[in-house]
Amino acid sequence: MRTLIFFLLTLCFVTDAQCQDASTKGDNAELAQMYKEDQADRTPGTLIDFEKMAERDREREARVYEMLDQGLVKTSNDYANAAMIFQHGNDTVASGMAVKMMYKAVELDSTRSKWLLAAAIDRDLMYRNKPQIYGTQYRRMEGGKWELYKIDKNAVTDAERRAYNVPSLEETNVRLKRMNSKQIMELYDSGKTVDEIVGFIRKHQATNSGYDLSEDAVNNFGYMLMGKGEDKEALKVFQLNVQLHPKAYNPWDSYGEILLKLGRKEEAAEAYEKSLLLNPQNNNAKEVLKNM
Repeated sequence: MRTLIFFLLTLCFVTDAQCQDASTKGDNAELAQMYKEDQADRTPGTLIDFEKMAERDREREARVYEMLDQGLVKTSNDYANAAMIFQHGNDTVASGMAVKMMYKAVELDSTRSKWLLAAAIDRDLMYRNKPQIYGTQYRRMEGGKWELYKIDKNAVTDAERRAYNVPSLEETNVRLKRMNSKQIMELYDSGKTVDEIVGFIRKHQATNSGYDLSEDAVNNFGYMLMGKGEDKEALKVFQLNVQLHPKAYNPWDSYGEILLKLGRKEEAAEAYEKSLLLNPQNNNAKEVLKNM
């Protein structure tokens, strides 16, 4: 029998407007912390104890139900955080709740990215053994190869996907090819230093190296280093990404985040302003700049 491992694309521990908007006054602080812990449990590059993670997922899910009963889930961010926790449940009840929570999050804030709503809908369909419609869910087959979970290609158009911040099917196929390439983490695990990896990316990013050296891959590698507490090394990676992709907003957002974490506030503000200039809908950059 083939072993299937399902994967929610675009890991949301990153500071990406597709996944999580910046916290605002009135948000449930406990729920926001639960979201962060949910993401920390899934940080790439760390050893994951799936049994313990599942236990923590169940505890978080139970607590969210308590919060809902007590009227403690109120803001758009609250509902989005709750949705992510339900998203990591293991049955159709949880997946259905994730969809319900994200609909409410979008209803309360029409400027919120709808990517997570699309992902919640697809994941709910997947748990019900039905084809997804947007194309956010992948599965890893025996042997390690990724493939797109079965999809009804005619249920929605690419224009509708774009409205939900989901790539077109053609773009999804390109992403799938990248996912089946060698990963930057393999270079790190082989013993190469971050400086050596930065040099490799710079040299080979425009060639067919066999590695996924895309904007997203480099960004995720930076966050992996942050997750390990290697902030100064992460800075090198995020700095490289803005040099390679100066017109992409998300690398600038991430660059601002690491600069701010390192206490370099003026440079961080400049990076966030650059990100916002490239994408005026980047609510994360707006909120960070407002609170600096």
